[in-house]
Amino acid sequence: MEGPIPSTISQLKNLSELLISDLSGPTPTTQFPNLDDMKMLKTLVMRNCSITGRIPEYIGNIETLKLLDLSFNRLTGKIPDTFEEKGKERTKLDNMFLTNNSLTGEVPSWITSDDENNIDVSYNNFTGPFIDSGFCPSRVNLVSSYASSTRSTTLWCLQKDLPCNSGKPEYYSLYINCGGERVHFQGQIYEKDSNDKAPSQFFVETSDKWAYSSTGVFIGKEKSSYVAKNTSSLIPEDVLIYQTARLAPISLKYYGLCLRKGHYKVRLYFAEIMFFNNHTFGSLGKRLFDISIQGTVVRNDFNIMEEAGGASKGIYEDFDATVDGSTLEIHLYWSGKGTNSVPNKGVYGPLISAIAVTPKFDPNLGLSVGAIIGIVIASCVVLALILGLLRMKGYLGGKGIEDKGEINHARNL
Repeated sequence: MEGPIPSTISQLKNLSELLISDLSGPTPTTQFPNLDDMKMLKTLVMRNCSITGRIPEYIGNIETLKLLDLSFNRLTGKIPDTFEEKGKERTKLDNMFLTNNSLTGEVPSWITSDDENNIDVSYNNFTGPFIDSGFCPSRVNLVSSYASSTRSTTLWCLQKDLPCNSGKPEYYSLYINCGGERVHFQGQIYEKDSNDKAPSQFFVETSDKWAYSSTGVFIGKEKSSYVAKNTSSLIPEDVLIYQTARLAPISLKYYGLCLRKGHYKVRLYFAEIMFFNNHTFGSLGKRLFDISIQGTVVRNDFNIMEEAGGASKGIYEDFDATVDGSTLEIHLYWSGKGTNSVPNKGVYGPLISAIAVTPKFDPNLGLSVGAIIGIVIASCVVLALILGLLRMKGYLGGKGIEDKGEINHARNL
């Protein structure tokens, strides 16, 4: 579908669910549509629709509304206070996703103190309040949500580029068994990643070596798990890495933290373990999602089954990445394509089995091959200049030989 959203949509006064996402077309932006007369809404999703302006206050006054997803738009201004459940320091909504906008002002206290509902306000431009060091991680997803101007007084997890919390970047590799326990695979230890506590959160591994940010709930199956376990036979010989997977309804970002600067190879492992190959209804599912590395899309509409040649077949994809700061970002995003109720409701969105990040430089030297070559060439030039200067001064015998030659020439005359 193409935007903008028609204004006549507000005439659907008895509508209980409105879901629009990932609009395309020539119109670059669109104003927030007038939904003031839609008093019966329970679910409102307008994700990635290039909506600009402020969030209307009347949205928070829709008493029946329980799920609001306005993520990946261009919304500005403050979060309306009409979303607060007065006297309880929490939101009225069960699920509120406002990630990847340009919201400003202070994050309301009823959001930071809400430990019951699912809230994601990450990747915005808030300027306060000050949040103490115990907030990373938190049930409320606030990762990279503060403006760059607050950098000097903001926790590392709230800053845009997630700077190294320990000070100096020290890591140069990363191995994660997504959705599973710690395993040995191809000579490496893949770290445990079995957390399944909340549908929308920022989770940091205990050593601060990596983290992930998950956004959204599965429409139609909000109590669904966010990790999957294989229940059928897998085809590859090395099956350990494909037995589990992490899932996300909308957006899943993995971060390699405190990495040294340089070039890396990123290997992503996939196996479709929620569909089947038996020519039944469960074999008709189609999972599509986009893959981005360091903010650049490297795969559009990636289909695991199509790439692997069926379900329960493990594959991997290799990508190059450059770390200029200290953070590597791997982003998997569902753009609303494919099936969402096969074999059951809520089966859609990104799925990943494992991640391996390895350096394309010698970690023992701490420098990339290009940097080493540059240093060697520069050192040779400096050495040649020094030797030339010493020769001119006579320290290497050159000047004495020249003087001796001049004396002999004078005697002959």
